[in-house]
Amino acid sequence: MTSVTSAPVPARVVLSQADIDRALTRIAHEILEANKGSQDLVLLGIPRRGYPLALRLAHKIAAADPTVNAAEIVGQLDVTMFRDDLSRQPTRPPYPTQLPRTGIDNKVVVLIDDVLYSGRTIRAALDAITDLGRPRIVRLAVLIDRGHRELPIRADHVGKNLPTSSAEKVRVRLEETDTAADGAKVNEVVIEGGL
Repeated sequence: MTSVTSAPVPARVVLSQADIDRALTRIAHEILEANKGSQDLVLLGIPRRGYPLALRLAHKIAAADPTVNAAEIVGQLDVTMFRDDLSRQPTRPPYPTQLPRTGIDNKVVVLIDDVLYSGRTIRAALDAITDLGRPRIVRLAVLIDRGHRELPIRADHVGKNLPTSSAEKVRVRLEETDTAADGAKVNEVVIEGGL
């Protein structure tokens, strides 16, 4: 009797650079609409890929509203020490938390992350925020919502809903954090694994 070994499923691209750009443009406009402008707006990106996405969103918001200085509304929020699954995660160095000069007290804070999956990263981000100040409102924007929530957390702004199996992995690759095997810049979202 011979056994049949299935070949690994190649990664498939689900969002190209142009798709990512369009999704971020739409999210930027949704954020401005939900906030009724840019007043008191702060974008906090969650490392690793949430922060470059927050920078991109800040530039798109500034392009839509010339009164906005993109550099003044964006920050980085590290959630490593607030996670409840540290013992199950590979060790990783914490990134610095950097708040905008105006802080987050009484601001409309939009958390930015690349992929929303179980909700545990966002729960950790909410805990981290309460240590830093008291925003008026906290919203969530993600590039990809893949489902499989373990906590009652929902994104306010989503680039793409991407139903996946738990056996699949969604990888966001951005030129700020990733390079292709040949060293070229890469901006894409791929799904790896599965059937």
